[in-house]
Amino acid sequence: MMSDSDSGTVLIDKNSEREPTGDSPKPSEKTKTNFDVIIIGAGPAGYTAGIYSSRARHDTLIISGLLPGGQLMNTTDVENYPGFSDGIMGPDLMQVMRKQTERMGTTIIDDVVVNVDFRRSPFKVLTASEEFEAKAIIVCTGATPRKIGIDGEQTFAGKGVSYCATCDGAFFREQPIAVVGGGDSCMEEAIFLTKFASKVHIIHRRDEFRASKIMQERALSNEKIQVHWNSTVKDIKGDEKVKQIILTDTKTNEETSLDMGGVFVAIGHEPNTELFKNQLELDENGYIILKNNTETSVEGIFSAGDVHDHRYRQAVTAAGYGCMAAIDVDKYLACLLYTSPSPRD
Repeated sequence: MMSDSDSGTVLIDKNSEREPTGDSPKPSEKTKTNFDVIIIGAGPAGYTAGIYSSRARHDTLIISGLLPGGQLMNTTDVENYPGFSDGIMGPDLMQVMRKQTERMGTTIIDDVVVNVDFRRSPFKVLTASEEFEAKAIIVCTGATPRKIGIDGEQTFAGKGVSYCATCDGAFFREQPIAVVGGGDSCMEEAIFLTKFASKVHIIHRRDEFRASKIMQERALSNEKIQVHWNSTVKDIKGDEKVKQIILTDTKTNEETSLDMGGVFVAIGHEPNTELFKNQLELDENGYIILKNNTETSVEGIFSAGDVHDHRYRQAVTAAGYGCMAAIDVDKYLACLLYTSPSPRD
C-alpha cells in the first residue's frame, strides 16, 4: 500500500497477494446532508441562531468556516458582553457559546463553504468535502477588518492593536493611542477614544481627510487629537504589548518614533460575501441587504450579524440578530408547513 502525500489519496497495489486481515477498517457511516436549517458561519450570530433554531425543534447544521468563533477568536478581554462580571476572553466566550449550541442539539462541522445555490428550495451549500441541503439558510459570515499589512500588526493583534474602539477603548485609560485612517469611521473612533486616552494621534497618509466635513471639524477641534499628515505606520514595536510605533513621512521618507499604548486601525471592513455576489442582493460595499426584518432578497435565505450590519459591529448585537433570524426562520418554516399540499390518500 502506497500513500500519495500530496492529495491524501490511498493507492492500492492490485498485485499484492496479502490476505485481508480481520482488523480492516469498517466503512464510515454516510454523512447526513439534509437539514431544516443551515447556518453559514459560527460567531456570536451563528451560535445564537443555532441555539434558537434547535430549541424550536428544527434540525440545524452550522458550518463554521475557517475561523470558528469569528473575530472574537482574535480578541483578548471582553468586558461588555452581559453575564460575565469579571469579563471573559474572546476565545473562551466562543467556546462557551459553542458548547451551549451543541447541547441544544445543533450539528456543527468545521468546514469551509466553497459554493452555494440559492435559486430554488431546497437550497444547496457545498463545502470542501460534502454537499448539504436545507429548507432555510441563515448567513452569518461576518466581516473582516481591513489591515495595514505590516508584521507588527499581526504580532500585537489583541495586545494593543485593535479594530474596534467601542470594544477595546476602555483598556487604554490615560495612555497615548494611535488611530490609522482618514474616513468617517476613523474620525468617530478617534473622538470616542478621547474619553479614555491621554492623547489620540490620527495617522493619515495624505494631506487631507476623506471624511465628511462635519466629522473632520469635530475631530480637528478636539484638543486631545493630534493629526500626523502624510504619514504611514512602518512598524509597531513592543514586548508583551504595544509600546511604540514607527512612522514614515510619505513625502520625505523621514522616520519618526512615537511612544504609544495602543493602535486602532480604522480603514474599513470587508463583508465576507464573495460567495453570495450572484445569489443575494448586496449594497455598494458588499453588505447583504435585508428586505423584511432579517430576510434577504431571496425568500428562505436570512442573514444575521456583521455581514449586513456595518453600523454597530458588536458581539451582543450580532447575537441579537442571530436570535431574530432564527425566530424569522421558524415562522417561515411554519408557513411552509401549513401551505404545503396535503398528501393524497
